[in-house]
Amino acid sequence: MRPLALAYAGALLSMAASAQQAADAAQGEAAQVVVTGSVRERVAAEVPYAIGVVTREELRAAGPMINLSEALARVPGLVVNNRNNYAQDLQISSRGFGSRATFGVRGLRLYSDGIPATMPDGQGQVSHFDLAGASRIEVLRGPFSVLYGNSSGGVIALFSSPVRERQGEVGLDVGSDGLRQLRASVETPLGEGFDLRVSGSTMEFDGYRPQMEAKRHTANVRLGWQGASDRVVVQAGYFNQPAQDPLGLKREEFAANPYGTTSDTVPGRTGVQPLPASYDTRKNAEQSQVGASWKHSFGDDSVVRETQLAAYTGRRSVTQWQSIPPSTQRSSTRQSGGVVDFDREYHGMDARVRWNFGDVDLLTGASYETQGDDRRGYENFLGDPANPTALGVTGLQRRDERNRATTHDAYAQLDWQINPALTASAGVRSGRVTLTTSDRYPVQAGCAANPNSGTLNCDDSGDLAFNYTNPVLGLRWQALPSLQLHASAARGFESPTLTELAYRRSGEGAGFNTALKPQTSRQFEIGAKWRANPWSVDATLFRADVDDEIGVDSNRGGRATYQNVGRTRRQGAELSASFQPAAAWRAQLGLTYLDAAYRDAFTTCTTVLPCNPVTGQNTAQVAAGNRIAGTQRTSAFGEVAWRDAALGEWALEARALGRTAVNDLNSDFADGYVITSLRWIKSWPLGGGRKVELLARVDNLADKVYAGSVIVNEGNARYFETGAPRSFLLGVRVYGGF
Repeated sequence: MRPLALAYAGALLSMAASAQQAADAAQGEAAQVVVTGSVRERVAAEVPYAIGVVTREELRAAGPMINLSEALARVPGLVVNNRNNYAQDLQISSRGFGSRATFGVRGLRLYSDGIPATMPDGQGQVSHFDLAGASRIEVLRGPFSVLYGNSSGGVIALFSSPVRERQGEVGLDVGSDGLRQLRASVETPLGEGFDLRVSGSTMEFDGYRPQMEAKRHTANVRLGWQGASDRVVVQAGYFNQPAQDPLGLKREEFAANPYGTTSDTVPGRTGVQPLPASYDTRKNAEQSQVGASWKHSFGDDSVVRETQLAAYTGRRSVTQWQSIPPSTQRSSTRQSGGVVDFDREYHGMDARVRWNFGDVDLLTGASYETQGDDRRGYENFLGDPANPTALGVTGLQRRDERNRATTHDAYAQLDWQINPALTASAGVRSGRVTLTTSDRYPVQAGCAANPNSGTLNCDDSGDLAFNYTNPVLGLRWQALPSLQLHASAARGFESPTLTELAYRRSGEGAGFNTALKPQTSRQFEIGAKWRANPWSVDATLFRADVDDEIGVDSNRGGRATYQNVGRTRRQGAELSASFQPAAAWRAQLGLTYLDAAYRDAFTTCTTVLPCNPVTGQNTAQVAAGNRIAGTQRTSAFGEVAWRDAALGEWALEARALGRTAVNDLNSDFADGYVITSLRWIKSWPLGGGRKVELLARVDNLADKVYAGSVIVNEGNARYFETGAPRSFLLGVRVYGGF
């Protein structure tokens, strides 16, 4: 598995490697070069682990290049559900890791050109990924992902295209439900080894449910310099997204009107009102970051082959207005309000050295990451809670604290060519994660005598630190010229996030949740890769046993608490196959079977009312054998495509997902579904080296009503987020030299 630093290599591939990648693309999937998980660049068909590669062409054909869910459904083992709710991030899980997240991404490592989109505490987001500028996305599952450190149940890494020539692109996308997007990019060599790319986009979406409108604005700049032995890349990005939140639906609401919104009694108003509109539920997110990387090559006759140093810094600001009733916020001095507001600064650096000792390639390195959150909470109303003068506003302050997470890591990985047919890979990553909260909100009288009071606003400060060591061992055997067999085993680690540590369990008083422990895993994988024209097949069996799994204790009143729920097991099989019997025809299939279950019983809260696991008040027992919330037993993707020089490429796609458990009690499930899509893409020359490309898509051909994602363990039972109805997209892209 390639450590964190190795993800930076995507932005720093040498000119020779870039030329090789261009040749590889022409030769098809079997020759794709990947860097994720490897000591050095390797052909994807030869790495000793399960990895999926989504190419630039697949990204461009999958949709408007706004969300990862458009193209990543083709990767087995990975589930990327599009909430179609830009106020929440995509719901992403890899072999069941990450499924517990009610918002954002948990349990996975995310990278965009080597800059982590997963913070040191394990929280991540992908909304700022520049898909239009990507050359490929690599998805690593299984044991080798543990070498990326904390919360590495899988790795998703985006790599931007290198600048090769002077060219530009303008793209316009229009689609159903008021989708409009304008994109533009310019790239050019500048001479004396310098090159530059500048890109930007603006998007608007009206949505197919009330309170679903969203806007997104992005800008990215990449400046590179190539010397005889050095490569330097500096990147800067900006992202701004105001979005409304339609909220989830209860089972009866989803059945009655899946394209509506949830309703309830609203203070100061008569009758039942739509909650999203009454509280104007919404989120504003803004992010800016800068990263730089320098790679120096020493040549093939040196023991030290190359060194690399990378650093980045960024800032993310989020304000979110929720639908928490005013009475709930005033019911306790400990309630943090209905408005979440934080500013996050994050920084990191990584240094690595690649060595060669004949048949042994060795990588060593160290990294440092830190995040600091200024987190505030406010009431979402003005006036009397029983009869507020305004809702969906920023009212009195209820929370003020400073959160910090820091990780220090050292790692090593080697590949040993034992003989021409047998290769051993081994690695270890050892580090420490420190999590602290400094509560700056006023402390009430009486806290000295009763610091853990559940009613008084006492000091919620606290800190925890965890050490971890993640080893991995793998073997690759070239059994036949067309057949490779591989096996690997590893130990993984996932710390609680700062959000999960914010509050103690129900019934345990107030303050930082110092009782919450990290979860650890033992992961195993065996697989085969077969390449025999016109077939390409990857098959994998996997298992992960987890101790001290982190799960939900309660989720009520805008305040989620977490607990360790004992042992879990994730096991299953993945199959990826492609078939190209002729130049004009190709087919692709991805299948996943996943059994993700609790092995120990535990107690959880069942309602939005106060609960107490000690007394059994409003609690229920989760039985051993229950499915882990947010997981499905089966998922599949299939595609049949036909290409003609005169008529363009036509393709029929199908995505299937089995039933999804909406909560740990398994009291309800989102039904499984099969969604089909039709696409057509065609390009024409315009002269002067320029082309125009048209993309037309019809998604959800049968106009099926289904839950596109679920909000797991939602305290109000608003689990269901409706998937998009039949939708149309037309994209026009003009690109080429200038």
